[in-house]
Amino acid sequence: MKIWNNISSYDSRKGSLFTWMLNVTRNLAIDKKRSKEFSYKNKTDSLDITVSKITPSMYVEQKVKDHALVKLFQHLSPDQQMVIHLVYFKGYTHSEIAEEFNIPLGTVKTRLRAALMKLRKILNIS
Repeated sequence: MKIWNNISSYDSRKGSLFTWMLNVTRNLAIDKKRSKEFSYKNKTDSLDITVSKITPSMYVEQKVKDHALVKLFQHLSPDQQMVIHLVYFKGYTHSEIAEEFNIPLGTVKTRLRAALMKLRKILNIS
């Protein structure tokens, strides 16, 4: 609908119609991904939906992966563990963590960077 409603803003001197349509679609997708609604929805899956997705084989596999992660996380400070968990497992942005936990944004980024450096060192990843 956005393409249809804004076709008058298309300028053939600036590029092809396909490229213009692609950019309109891309920008809409980025706006949706950055929206609070999208972010909130991804952090709060319904328990019924999540539970129904889990099969016994997935549960066993996940427990093995979780065990390895728990062992790795023991090398991190509690603050680093929290930031890693929120960013990579809960989908929070750095700004959201800073705002929700009343931590300076720079501190969030420093904790995350230090945690990743420590994990890389443990796993021998350059």
